[in-house]
Amino acid sequence: MLGELGTSSLTVGLLCATLTALLWLRVALFGAPTRPARLATAATLAAAAVACGVLEAALLRHDFSVRFVAENGGRRVPLYYTVTSLWSALDGSLLLWLLVLGGYAVLLAGRRYPARLHAYAMAVVSAVTVFFFALSCFAANPFRAVDPVPADGPGPNPLLQQHPAMGVHPPLLYAGYIGLVVPFAFALAARPAGREGGGWLRVARPWALAAWAALTAGIGLGAWWSYAVLGWGGYWAWDPVENASLLPWLTATAFLHTAPGRGARRAGWNLVLACASFVLVLLGTFLTRSGAVASVHAFTDSPLGPMLLGFVLLAVVASTVLTGWRAPEPAGRTPSPVLSRDTAVLVNGVLLVTIAAVVLIGTIFPLLSGPLGGVRTSVGPDYYQRTAVPLAIVVLLAMGVTPALRVRDRGGALRRLAVPAGGALATVAVVGLLSRPGLPALTAFGTAAFVLTGLAGEQPDRLRRPARGRLAGLVAHAGIALVAVGVAGSSAYGRDAERTVRAGESLRVGDVSVRLVGVDRRGDGGAMAVHARLRLSGAGGAERTVTPALRYHPARDTAVTVPVIETGLLRDTYVTLIAVSPDDGSATLRLAVNPLVGLLWAGGALTAVGGLGSAIGAARPRRRAGTPGEEARPASVGVHAGAAG
Repeated sequence: MLGELGTSSLTVGLLCATLTALLWLRVALFGAPTRPARLATAATLAAAAVACGVLEAALLRHDFSVRFVAENGGRRVPLYYTVTSLWSALDGSLLLWLLVLGGYAVLLAGRRYPARLHAYAMAVVSAVTVFFFALSCFAANPFRAVDPVPADGPGPNPLLQQHPAMGVHPPLLYAGYIGLVVPFAFALAARPAGREGGGWLRVARPWALAAWAALTAGIGLGAWWSYAVLGWGGYWAWDPVENASLLPWLTATAFLHTAPGRGARRAGWNLVLACASFVLVLLGTFLTRSGAVASVHAFTDSPLGPMLLGFVLLAVVASTVLTGWRAPEPAGRTPSPVLSRDTAVLVNGVLLVTIAAVVLIGTIFPLLSGPLGGVRTSVGPDYYQRTAVPLAIVVLLAMGVTPALRVRDRGGALRRLAVPAGGALATVAVVGLLSRPGLPALTAFGTAAFVLTGLAGEQPDRLRRPARGRLAGLVAHAGIALVAVGVAGSSAYGRDAERTVRAGESLRVGDVSVRLVGVDRRGDGGAMAVHARLRLSGAGGAERTVTPALRYHPARDTAVTVPVIETGLLRDTYVTLIAVSPDDGSATLRLAVNPLVGLLWAGGALTAVGGLGSAIGAARPRRRAGTPGEEARPASVGVHAGAAG
């Protein structure tokens, strides 16, 4: 019953999405009334909501006649992880994707924008919705029946039952991914609607900011999940699926930094960035859901690969056709001088795109090396650390230089740079003399100090002359600088050791040690668990007992580590149980000391909050003086907001 209802909702959703696209195209071409198109948009969202609701009901009722429930549900799965099982596997995650996409479509349909631009953009969003409904209907229908019906299911992947971030990370990531369809839609709509200049940017930018903030939060939570669950002690491994989330973030950041106040002068550049961001989302979707890459984050092999790849190519062709031109530079505008904020912002955008290109090459090279060379070659973290990381430091430096260039007088700009430069040199001198972290980390520390000192100098000006989103932009850039400090500190000062120890023996890293007391084995919620009782001691001499574990899930034939993380003000102590000997009770332990990791989470949160504040400021309407009745124009402020480049 539930399976039939779910399949029917997908079919109705596909029909409604197709009708919606045709109705919005009718509005764009013939000026037809928008009410039928808006109603069809709402009906499409309702169909997606019904499909999600039906699958959730099947999971909660343990209806194992539904294929998705039989493969991912389980009677012993806790309620919270039963609910989040909806997006724990490929087919269900597409339903969440459709729900978020339908929500964006309804929100966009309810806004008031220039009529033809709005209608064409809605037609693009609706066409994307048609494609994803078709995927769910024909290639990834989670409601197909199972025969015979099993008595129980294996539950979701055990790794997805280890941390509560599973309930927040994927929805936030999807909100960021899918939100980039709106700037993409406006970019494609600009030419047929006669808005080739910067007019489309004013309506697209608040959507891009909101999506960017959600994507930032999703990436940060994903790094936290990886750190807390996988047991290897790190937060970013340049995994292909991690890179797939980073790529659109980079191009969206470049778009946000080049869009405000310069739309007409950089029309072609902004169109390309808006389109590239969503094309990279589609590429990431292909990598994640086709089985093309091996990753703990990726779904398994599926029939979606060819369809997704075809849609990526279609999006590239459409973007090329509709953005393969350059708008003329408006009369009366002179090029910016070389030493100007405008030029610095453009340079920073180019650097961000260059980083994206470097990461993209490293991500897809293994996929191309096999067919082209016969041997599939992997690309390790060293490649990214030698290419992307130096470029990121240059971007951070430009972020600190740009605010000073708001001063027209070159001498004034140099004077504004003096204090940040002094702060950077002092930081390099003190940190270098005290700890000798190495040149890359020292450069990152100095650059971050340069940015933070410059932003601190900007704050009084922001408070005296408040502007929507500008203070939020300062917060976002301060967050990015803190992330840089956290990455540099944890990389330069982090230490770890791994060894097999017997009862009474210790493993030491610096002033931290763990001593094995004993090993306990017991059943634990449908899994078999092995716990190592350890005495952990730090520099202060105080001891406490910690119990990292290994849990084996027979239903999935999978063993997962359950690390223990002792979080302190300046560092984390990270203990992992790798293996246990059945003969003598010895245990293989990994002990890591990770300094300044907390700055990563604090900086990521500040960046996301700043982006959200910028989106709210940019979305508030502001009427031009002397033009009563003119359509509201969003403020051109945001994550860039004059604070950085």
